[in-house]
Amino acid sequence: MTGKYTLIYADPPWTYRDKAADGERGAGFKYPVMNVLDICRLPVWDLAADDCLLAMWWVPTQPVEALKVVEAWGFKLMTMKGFTWHKTNKHKGNSAIGMGHMTRANSEDCLFAVRGKLPARMDASICQHVTAPRMENSRKPDVIREKLVQLLGDVPRIELFARQSSHGFDVWGNQCDGPAVQLQPGYALDIKGMAKAFKNAPLSPSDNQGRERAA
Repeated sequence: MTGKYTLIYADPPWTYRDKAADGERGAGFKYPVMNVLDICRLPVWDLAADDCLLAMWWVPTQPVEALKVVEAWGFKLMTMKGFTWHKTNKHKGNSAIGMGHMTRANSEDCLFAVRGKLPARMDASICQHVTAPRMENSRKPDVIREKLVQLLGDVPRIELFARQSSHGFDVWGNQCDGPAVQLQPGYALDIKGMAKAFKNAPLSPSDNQGRERAA
């Protein structure tokens, strides 16, 4: 892996383990999900620079699982609340109301974890709390990417489980075009680096499959 990233931004498609996950309300009905073991086995450690910040969304019913992923990917937890997203209704602007446990949920948290030394902070004014409209299933506010770039500056960065490229992030995910890497449980392939090595020549499917086997 030639590309090493100072910032890794991830929104894993967590499998929920409670009754709310059943039927048409559950995440698995709305988009493909992954179990914790398969998330842990993604070789994110191959993408990370020696000094790297991980910003990862997690679900409140599974803090232990989130910490397992952090450790498996080679990071140490800084805080479970790097960002807290307070959700509002898109058109009305008032607080969105979700299902939740005991209380009705209307926020999500993004943890921070570090590998090596913490990358230098470029802007000390970035606040933890973000208010933004709730969008389609699992999509997070674009402003979080903006704030991460403000926080660390124009560092090499990648978004995992991305929908589209934005704010200078390389991307990987089943909903985005032109992923910078191929990432599967057990292996990683640097597509962007290979394209540069081959003078940006397009990779045919047969070439790509052969290089995957060689990786």
